Amino acid sequence: MAGGSDAVENTGLSCVRCGKPAHLQCPKCVQLKLPREDAAFCSQDCFKASWSSHKSVHSGTKPSSPAPENSSERNLGPPNDGWLYCLRKGQSRTPKVPHFDWTGPLRPYPISQKRFVPNHIDQPDWAIDGIPKIEPNSDLQHVVEIKTPEQIKRMRETCRIAREVLDAAARIVRPGITTDEIDAVVHEATISAGGYPSPLNYHFFPKSCCTSVNEIICHGIPDARILEDGDIVNVDVTVYYKGVHADLNETYFVGNVDEASKRLVQCTYECLDKAIAAVKPGVRFREMGEIISRHASMSGFSVVKSYCGHGIGELFHCAPNIPHYAKNKAVGVMKAGQTFTIEPMINSGVWRDRTWPDGWTSVTADGKRSAQFEHTLLVTDTGVEVLSARLPSSPKVFPWASP
Repeated sequence: MAGGSDAVENTGLSCVRCGKPAHLQCPKCVQLKLPREDAAFCSQDCFKASWSSHKSVHSGTKPSSPAPENSSERNLGPPNDGWLYCLRKGQSRTPKVPHFDWTGPLRPYPISQKRFVPNHIDQPDWAIDGIPKIEPNSDLQHVVEIKTPEQIKRMRETCRIAREVLDAAARIVRPGITTDEIDAVVHEATISAGGYPSPLNYHFFPKSCCTSVNEIICHGIPDARILEDGDIVNVDVTVYYKGVHADLNETYFVGNVDEASKRLVQCTYECLDKAIAAVKPGVRFREMGEIISRHASMSGFSVVKSYCGHGIGELFHCAPNIPHYAKNKAVGVMKAGQTFTIEPMINSGVWRDRTWPDGWTSVTADGKRSAQFEHTLLVTDTGVEVLSARLPSSPKVFPWASP
């Protein structure tokens, strides 16, 4: 940081990074007469650690143009007019950075306006008002559906589209692009295939996919933040097509990533692989958590407990719930014809999570990195079919994966 920090009076302000009592204030914020609660820090260490994200508050309301090639420089300024910060699970917006006891270096950035869906696209019942009607009250929240051959055919087709959409997103992941640009690719690819991006307006979620960077565990909202060299980013895609949903996600490297992050991402990939290998009729759903936890803990990582895999089909989320951690209480056994997701979230530090003021973004409680992978699966008579499996045309982004 250039220059020193001015002392903060004893006003009860908290450090914007760690939440401890604040004793310092950013001198640039003082000069610009910005709100004191967004400029307070407990120490020089917290100030330095927050600088890459904090400096964005010093900028005006429009981005510099043309944008510099260096992504950290581009992250200095907010985007164009009409972009605002998300609050209340997507139901409100604000022009100010929300106040929060941030657990790591990431901060939210403004989000763009809701993307347009043409009238000819078949839309789920939450598309207009953000409220699912059929899903919450369905019997399939308690009974695991056995899909008909016709339903399975539609799910295969939808999963193929969802895989191609995710692959399109993977191809543009690199330093210098925003997660909003990833969302735009996901949205356009989904619409072009005749599908609807299931997350869009689901319980008011404001975007067409989830993008979870670094310490974000899941449900990250695509925004104006620019991906930087060394980041990791999970892109979570769900497509609604011909009356059924398909759900999958992968975590990608952004440029040159440190070895610790590589180990985390590879371990998470392997956790899902090992769980899938055990799927077959007669296996208890709770066994998935034992398999995943065993592999994660052997590698020195922890398993998130707040989110789980789920049934999927004509409903986005339904029975069964499939926890990813050991000694879980999931009930039921697998039967041929069931479709569900397995989607372990593995943390490099503690398993606990916190939620940002937007009501969606789940982050690690200690600010350390998290990774996730997900597939939609069909239990067959003899084992499992990975409906969302990678294709020969899928980008080769995981060095350890089979060609």
